[in-house]
Amino acid sequence: MSELKDMINFAVITLSDRCSKGVRSDESGNIIKRFLEERGLRCLYYEIIPDDRDTLRQMLLRFSKEVDVIITNGGTGLSPTDITPDVTLEVIDKEVPGIAEAIRYEGLKKTPRAMLSRAVAGVKDRCLIVNLPGSPKAVLEGLQVISEVLPHAIEKIKGSEEECAI
Repeated sequence: MSELKDMINFAVITLSDRCSKGVRSDESGNIIKRFLEERGLRCLYYEIIPDDRDTLRQMLLRFSKEVDVIITNGGTGLSPTDITPDVTLEVIDKEVPGIAEAIRYEGLKKTPRAMLSRAVAGVKDRCLIVNLPGSPKAVLEGLQVISEVLPHAIEKIKGSEEECAI
């Protein structure tokens, strides 16, 4: 798996009207980028976009052809502008519910508000897409939950027939 890790490319998409207008800095997106790069993955795209369905859909479709993992942050809650999980579900070929469940499960140990996250994860073509919340603290916690399984997930998505048993 360590050989594969050196070949994993990723994209970060931050959904935030305020960050996209420069009113607020994108702390969460930077945490994702730094966290994954420190583990040997390569960031090919880092985008900050407004909470816009069409823009997100276009980016997910484009990046899913060019990277192994897309991590979104923001737009996973209950606000009228929170559209990330909805658009992700429209785009993916298959859902990977265990990823979002594990992130929510760990989040619930810290705050009951974690149950309000509608984040999803799934596969589009040969790319894993994972939604994370917008909060910097929740982003870091979510990354810690999934970081160990990312290389194996990418191996399987790319067609590895290795056994999944540890």
